[in-house]
Amino acid sequence: MNAYRKFFLKKSLWYLVTLFVAVALNFLLPRLIEGNPVSVIANQMTQGMTDSDSIKKVYDTFAAEFGIDKPLWQQFFIYVGNLLKGDLGTSFGLYPMSVTSILASAVPWTLALQLPAILVGWIVGNALGAIAAYKKGVFDKVLFPTFLFINSIPFFILAIIMLYIFGLTLNWFPTSGGYNYQMTPNLSFEFIGSVISHHFLPFISIVLVTIGGQAIGMREMSIYELNTDYVLYSKLLGIKDSTISRYVFKNAMLPQITGLALSIGTMIGGSLITEIVFSYPGIGTWLFTAIRQLDYPLISGATLLIAISVLLANFTIEIIYGLVDPRIKASQMEEE
Repeated sequence: MNAYRKFFLKKSLWYLVTLFVAVALNFLLPRLIEGNPVSVIANQMTQGMTDSDSIKKVYDTFAAEFGIDKPLWQQFFIYVGNLLKGDLGTSFGLYPMSVTSILASAVPWTLALQLPAILVGWIVGNALGAIAAYKKGVFDKVLFPTFLFINSIPFFILAIIMLYIFGLTLNWFPTSGGYNYQMTPNLSFEFIGSVISHHFLPFISIVLVTIGGQAIGMREMSIYELNTDYVLYSKLLGIKDSTISRYVFKNAMLPQITGLALSIGTMIGGSLITEIVFSYPGIGTWLFTAIRQLDYPLISGATLLIAISVLLANFTIEIIYGLVDPRIKASQMEEE
């Protein structure tokens, strides 16, 4: 077995161990929150009932159905067994809906919000960062402080500011939801327009912060590359500036591409707070609702989905980098 295959197997094993730890924490941590969610459901179901035996019977029925009448270790093995069958359980708060169906309805909204925002923010931010590094002068003096200012604003603060200005004060855009809930989802222009108008504010708040971070990173990498020996030597040889710039920005892009790959891999949990601020029907909003309702299965399902997406992104990047860059591959093989 060659060294790189050993590295691959070793990494795979470590990621499987990490996944097991993530599964255990996803099961345990929600159950450490104080409160009894089954009591809440039973109280809702028994409103108006006065017979204590009937109320207790309803509670026992739900406790048995959700398995909370069993010891914690036994609940864990049932949870893992159901996971292996693709069953994330039944939601407490949205009973009798399954967690799988809730997450399946939320993931497309999160992806539709995150993926375009990450790509637009990445492209625009890197272009502006490269221009600032290359042009310098007034252009850099204006753009760089602007990037720093934007990048220092947390996602949720910018989201709240935009919500207040453009949603509540100017009333230009809707303030919550994924579409007008008086409409039935369909492919009409009216419904698509409603989706776009609800999409704009959360989208632009993520894009602006992403632009700031990407532009700063690209500017710093470009300035570093522009001052390296090979650039100075190329200028002495009389090579055209356009040719040198092409090599400079190609080298400066490598860490930015890594950042893009990580952002895409982690986009499921990337901007949970932004979704919560705008009540956007993605993973973040459902996770917030689940925490408020002590909905253990939905909390575990959402956080497990986020954990798996982060692990997959990191594992894929680590393997692909070793395949495309001989220096990294040599470094990985030296670890064996």
